[in-house]
Amino acid sequence: MADYYFERDVRTPHSEAYIITDGDQAIGRVDLHYTHSLVHATLCVGENMTQEGIQELIEAIDEELVMSADTPRDDFVVVVHQGREVGIFSDQDFEVEGEEEPQGM
Repeated sequence: MADYYFERDVRTPHSEAYIITDGDQAIGRVDLHYTHSLVHATLCVGENMTQEGIQELIEAIDEELVMSADTPRDDFVVVVHQGREVGIFSDQDFEVEGEEEPQGM
């Protein structure tokens, strides 16, 4: 089994987001959303991860993150996206110098 490390990026009362690394290399991200009886996850991994590797990672997420949370669950549903990261964008990336924000929004 790979040596996964989960670094929490964001936490709210009902969700968490983690950057996933294997050694010193970032290999993906998982967003967890907790409901009364279900945990929903969105897992994003690189293009080179195998189906076996994805299953192993899901098991690690379940054991290390989901089962250790204080939220009981009846099911753990994971949607997996596989591809490459294009970038990280924020409002600051789209601001044009001298342009004002629209009023009333």
